Amino acid sequence: MIYLSQLLGNPVYDVDGENIGRVNDLGIATGEVFPRVTSLAIEGPSRTPFMLSWRKYVDTYNEHEVRLNVIKTDTRFSYLQPDEILMSRDLLNKQIVDTRGVRVVRVNDLKLSDTNSSQLRLLGAEVGIRGLLRALSPKLERFVLKIAHALGKDIPEKIIAWNYMDLLDRDLSDVKLSVTHKTLDDMHPADIADIIERLDPRLRGQIFAQLDAEQKAGTISEFDDDTIAADIMSGMNDSDASQMLSEMGPDDAAELVSELDYDKAEKLLRLMGVKEQRAVRQLLGYKEDTAGRIMTSEVVDLYEGDTVEDTLKVIRNLDEDFETVTYIYIKDREDRLSGVIPLKTLLLADHTSYLKDIAETEDIKTVSPDDDQEEVADDIVKYNLLAMPVVDDKHHLLGIVTVDDALDVLNEEHAEDLQIAGAGHNDTSSEGRTGDLTWLLRNGAWFLVWMIGVLILSAVLHDHIPQLDVITLAFCMPIAVIAGNDAAAYVTKNYFEYDSDKDAPSTLGMVFKGVGLGLLVAFFIVLVAGSIVTGLMGATPELTARGVGAAATAAFICFALSPAVLAWIRKRDEDNKDTSGATMAVLYMILSLAIFFAYVSISLFAVGA
Repeated sequence: MIYLSQLLGNPVYDVDGENIGRVNDLGIATGEVFPRVTSLAIEGPSRTPFMLSWRKYVDTYNEHEVRLNVIKTDTRFSYLQPDEILMSRDLLNKQIVDTRGVRVVRVNDLKLSDTNSSQLRLLGAEVGIRGLLRALSPKLERFVLKIAHALGKDIPEKIIAWNYMDLLDRDLSDVKLSVTHKTLDDMHPADIADIIERLDPRLRGQIFAQLDAEQKAGTISEFDDDTIAADIMSGMNDSDASQMLSEMGPDDAAELVSELDYDKAEKLLRLMGVKEQRAVRQLLGYKEDTAGRIMTSEVVDLYEGDTVEDTLKVIRNLDEDFETVTYIYIKDREDRLSGVIPLKTLLLADHTSYLKDIAETEDIKTVSPDDDQEEVADDIVKYNLLAMPVVDDKHHLLGIVTVDDALDVLNEEHAEDLQIAGAGHNDTSSEGRTGDLTWLLRNGAWFLVWMIGVLILSAVLHDHIPQLDVITLAFCMPIAVIAGNDAAAYVTKNYFEYDSDKDAPSTLGMVFKGVGLGLLVAFFIVLVAGSIVTGLMGATPELTARGVGAAATAAFICFALSPAVLAWIRKRDEDNKDTSGATMAVLYMILSLAIFFAYVSISLFAVGA
């Protein structure tokens, strides 16, 4: 095995040993299962590039040199064929899609198989750290591997086979995909959406444009971030964008249109068919985060006097893109919802049976279009439904909220809760980790805040009080910082516990709880920390009162402020603004540190040391 990085830059000699240049790139024939190296790109002494046939002119090669089988003057230039690409130019250091692992990765090196002395074939892309180290220096790679091995750690290669690679530079796709590849085009829309969301914003529209109309509609409906979908939509021409909206379900189309600016949205709606436009406009008439906004008007509803056979005929004539048929909804003569028939019941019933005779008419679960979407989603889960009918005040059927939309709502709410709790969207995913520093900032922020506080304390007070006093205050400081972190956790707990705000205590009750808890924490700080500082560290009563008092005061104030912070978070939530739990915790700890310093400063300089 050999790697492209080991060949690039190597000298090229003719049969007489004359140096004619260095290896600049290698061309491969993409129309093969394991692409064969077909061309050798050489940079001559005067930096003049030229290309030779690998099969015709290359005699031997290794990681140090390439030798030709003819003299320099007997070579003839060649050109890339329609089914060929250059590995370094078109693959190396480029983003690709690992269609097996459904992820976007960067090509750090390319692994080649030497089937004989002169023939090379591409096996796959190296996307791990070893490829990056090798590209910098093979010696560096070997050194790091030795160190890792000595520490009992192995650094394996991360190779993506050629048949699971799909380029993001789709200008090359027609060439490369002449063999049987699993490409983005073959993937589920949800996987494509996941891939596109991870891309650089400049690439998203480019990749999305390569999908067909059906895939575009399916993919854009799967985006977790509505702003990404809106950005892609804004970059499309009006005709294509309107066609894509028509291919989507009314609820998904309405959600996407709501993210566009008014002029763009109106233009696209007018270009849609009358039926599709009416359905979307109807949904846009409801408030955000309500059942009306996420429902679909595509339902199968018939009258009580219709038969099973009539219903089956209706179902057979539905469009292929009809959203879902899990229940049949029954209306009385006044068009009021009177019953529900599961699809299984319909299929097992006699064809001559009337719908009213097989329908479930008791205790039909319904919601209003103005009901909160999260409550609707909870009800769908609670009652184990595949769809929830939405009715007006006269019990007329307006549409249904399907279980997939309910799951989307619950996932959004869960993501918001994790955000407030301090977890990122990808905290549980190895691909989403941003490194040890991020982990430290999230989980060890109190330690960093404490260290910063100690530095400030030493810089400010070392000329005013004895060194032992500084050490004692530094010991008391993390108590205040940790108490601030606990106060942030207390606020988060109350946010989750009383998320709906229905069973939440009154404002006065929350104030009493916060003040009471603050007093309790402050009491234990004085009791425990005071004993340690006085008994073990031998601090004077004045010093103990200063350090422990500062920590206790900081803890009390942080907990006492919790009702106000909780109200602030809820206000931001109502305004659809995210609140990072990690950021809130850091701010709380900084506040506790500020209170600690204020208390110490007042006791030292205002009252006197």
